[in-house]
Amino acid sequence: MNICVAEDEPVVPKRRRAMEQSQQIKKLKSYRWTVWGILAIAYTIVFFHRLAVGVVREDLVESFQITGTTFANLGSTYFYAYMIMQIPSGILADSLGARKTVTIGTLLAGIGSIVFGYAPDITIAFLGRLLVGLGVSVVFIAILKIQSQWFFEKEFGTMAGITSFVGNLGGIFAQTPLALMVAYFTWRSTFIAIGVVSLVIAVLCYLIVRNSPSEIGLPTIESIEGREKSMIKAPPLGEGLVKALLNPRTWPPFFTFAGFFGAFASLTGVWGISYLTDVYGLSREAAPNYTTVAVLGMAIGSIAIGKLSDAIKRRKLPMLIFGGIYVLTWGILVFAGGGKPPIAILYPLFFIMGFTCTAFVLGWACGKEVNHPGIAGISTSIVNIGGFFGAAVIPPLLGGIFDRYEEVLETTVLYQKAFMYCFIASTIGFLFIFLVKETYCKNIYRENK
Repeated sequence: MNICVAEDEPVVPKRRRAMEQSQQIKKLKSYRWTVWGILAIAYTIVFFHRLAVGVVREDLVESFQITGTTFANLGSTYFYAYMIMQIPSGILADSLGARKTVTIGTLLAGIGSIVFGYAPDITIAFLGRLLVGLGVSVVFIAILKIQSQWFFEKEFGTMAGITSFVGNLGGIFAQTPLALMVAYFTWRSTFIAIGVVSLVIAVLCYLIVRNSPSEIGLPTIESIEGREKSMIKAPPLGEGLVKALLNPRTWPPFFTFAGFFGAFASLTGVWGISYLTDVYGLSREAAPNYTTVAVLGMAIGSIAIGKLSDAIKRRKLPMLIFGGIYVLTWGILVFAGGGKPPIAILYPLFFIMGFTCTAFVLGWACGKEVNHPGIAGISTSIVNIGGFFGAAVIPPLLGGIFDRYEEVLETTVLYQKAFMYCFIASTIGFLFIFLVKETYCKNIYRENK
């Protein structure tokens, strides 16, 4: 009898530990959505500011008496700040942690939005836009870092898509809803209100978000998956940055993101509303409906391509399919009808354009999966620079075309000439997909050591 008890005694603690671990995993799977949810709300603010100035173009031109080039540069200030901050964002996410990084960034963005709303002249408006860009620049990389700590490796592509979807909801708000709010409350009041909301989100981020499950006594994702922490020692941040920059596999998704998103942002965030009102004669309230459809397409496409990629265990093939269709949509917009496609096809055309532009979403995963897992923030931030480099550079190029040829060319031909830059940029981005390294949805850094 005593022998039986002796044999059974180790089983009880083992079962108890198994039950405790099961409860901890259940708590982790529940709490991670709270953490992600707060950061996702912050990310909607990022997209709102990214696309908002295109809707209030006429208001800004009237308020500050600025040219097309100055307006485009005002919009690009956000992207220049965002671009410059991407590597620092990765370093901050890997060192300071996502919680503090997003808290500080969202506070700064809130202050910038309020400054922009109160701006008495164009100089202060530029300052406000700069503060917003600096503040929101840290959010996405921090979310990717959080996802690597709170979600399983096999979920990364899907979660990147879901995050992009939620962020794009902020972009949708920056289209027709923003136009209606501006008409009712004025553009100044609207941006001030968004600034106040940002300050509230920053406080919630500090109170609720945690960098990893271990900070609240929960098991890590690595331990649950049965993975060793790392067979290769993570390099110091400076060395990791150099290694990521010198890794040739980091750069193809960079250029794909630059070409694809630079063209898309030029249409939906800067010149699309003007194109629709000037070429098609739509009202300022009706025109944003079309760009809203494009942003909605991007939101849905972000989830679709992430799930497709994770399901078939491929990154490159979905990028090629989506990217090829994306270039085709730009070809239709630029060449069909001499730069004025039938208005009846604009809704489906804009939706497909947004849906397939999301080929760049998988670029973040590719950038992460070809570099050391210990520098996930840095490697994804380098890829992320590409999109905002494109979004900063291309709209002013279009602005220069408008300022130079506005009095010479017929309106439709003028926009066709300007949007040709977008067609070229998207084509270049597509060609770089052929150079992307297929990772089969796993980190392949160790395989290349």
